Amino acid sequence: MSERPRILVCDDEPQIVRALRVILRDAGFEALTAASGQEALDRAAVRPPEAAILDLMLPDIDGIEVTRRLREWSEMPIVVLSAVGEEDRKVEALAAGADDYVTKPFGPRELVARLQAALRRARPESEEPAISLDGLEIDLAARIVRRDGTDIHLTPTEFDLLRVLVRNRGRLMTHRALLVEVWGIEYEDDLQVLRAHIANLRRKIEPPGEHVFIRTDPGVGYRFTST
Repeated sequence: MSERPRILVCDDEPQIVRALRVILRDAGFEALTAASGQEALDRAAVRPPEAAILDLMLPDIDGIEVTRRLREWSEMPIVVLSAVGEEDRKVEALAAGADDYVTKPFGPRELVARLQAALRRARPESEEPAISLDGLEIDLAARIVRRDGTDIHLTPTEFDLLRVLVRNRGRLMTHRALLVEVWGIEYEDDLQVLRAHIANLRRKIEPPGEHVFIRTDPGVGYRFTST
């Protein structure tokens, strides 16, 4: 019998933790639970999970800071789960490296679907192209990105977004096309998610202050330069 994928669950509300444990168990996962940000970081370090579901409001350090610290060493998919629905906080969580943001109260099926989508995005692709362009090296099959010979750390979602742009390089990809292909049909109008991840991706792969590789077509979408 194969081991169930481990999902780190960090929430200081016992009833939410119990519910998530059941939801994940029924979906074929094993929940590793923590009631504080530091406990979550300790558990992840000792027994690295396949993904994490983090509450935003925690008794010690918040979910955004936990996300930042996890991103220092891990590419695991991270879903932030919170009752805080303000756009600024969502963007802050995504900028810190979260792959998705689910607002409480949530539907179990939706949460599982988003977690599974994040895990799919984190899996390596086969028979993907490798390109070298003005100091930027991208090997999609090996999931390696380098800038001037230095490895660039991308989250699973950032990498998947780059993959879609690179596979369609030279073509204008509309906002909706990118959102549907990377995040799913339920995100087709969620421009703040796309803009936050494009900003993160540009910050990591572009020369400072320049948009050399990812070009913007205002109000329409983005394209990855083909030359």
